[in-house]
Amino acid sequence: MGENSKSLFDFDDILIEPATISKIKSRTEIKSRNVWGMLPLMTAPMDTVIDENNLHIFKNSGITPILPRIPNPTPEWISYEHFLSYSLIDFKRLFLDEKVDTPLRKKIYVLIDIANGHMYDLYESVKTAKKMYGNDMCLMVGNVANPKTFKEYCEVGADLVRIGIGNGNGCLTTVQTGVGYPMASLIEECLYIKKTRGYKTEIVADGGFKKYSDVIKALAIGADYVMLGSILNKCLESAGVTTNKNGEVIDQYSGTAKKYIEADLPLFKTFRGMSTKEVQVDWGKDTIKTSEGVVRTNNVEYTLEGWVKNFEDYLKSAMSYTGKKELRDFIGGVNYNHITQNSFRRFDK
Repeated sequence: MGENSKSLFDFDDILIEPATISKIKSRTEIKSRNVWGMLPLMTAPMDTVIDENNLHIFKNSGITPILPRIPNPTPEWISYEHFLSYSLIDFKRLFLDEKVDTPLRKKIYVLIDIANGHMYDLYESVKTAKKMYGNDMCLMVGNVANPKTFKEYCEVGADLVRIGIGNGNGCLTTVQTGVGYPMASLIEECLYIKKTRGYKTEIVADGGFKKYSDVIKALAIGADYVMLGSILNKCLESAGVTTNKNGEVIDQYSGTAKKYIEADLPLFKTFRGMSTKEVQVDWGKDTIKTSEGVVRTNNVEYTLEGWVKNFEDYLKSAMSYTGKKELRDFIGGVNYNHITQNSFRRFDK
């Protein structure tokens, strides 16, 4: 074993412990959204999940929208309302080469979206940006898979840090490189750093969530937000190209699409990671790099409204078991126990 090796865990290795006595009488008492009426969820910045056509649908459902990167963004690619994604090169060109004047009482929402958030160049760019803009820029960075790296970004004032490398259903990084960090352990250790040091940086757990309980456990351990890609791609309203069993393209926002759902007829969605060769070709890249992402077809399994309702009901149930009426008290504020795989198999139906 390595000099600093240790045993790490993931979501199937733990269970949330109920409160000894919960004083909550009904789930109607529970506030599962924050003060702005939003759920602790974000869209992954993937072009088969979200675009400008469905951004409002996610936002109205209580999910914070993050628009994906576009090739060669102009200075007009800027938002004071929601996060836009940028490569590090584009971020430096648009925001660091010359300071953008922000309107009074407005802030720019930026995600520097790169696979390897451990690069010194990114770290220095974040430090420079926060000195230039301060609270006029809400800056999310990542991805990182080392609690010590999370601490470094907290030190230079990053507002949010995406944690998790190789976990996502559209990502092959860990499978192909062997680099990564189990998400549950990563959240736990980042929260410890955040609490002991008094940092305000928010933890965004990104990638690999397969079921409702994964998301709820991530929040229980201490993630401020959970970022979802594949789960949201499987909803009817996602930005992925939608087809029927004959391969005919169906407008997912049309009455026809709703009739398919009502009649329980199959629909399918294209899903792809943003580092795939397909995306590189679409962006007109001269040099195509080895893909660290996948392209697949997912079944449409639900409407966004239906998934959100189920998630919120399950989250409220978990909060009632643990005696937490407020979302802020549930996040990182409950007990959980490590279990054996025999224990997991007992209820994994």
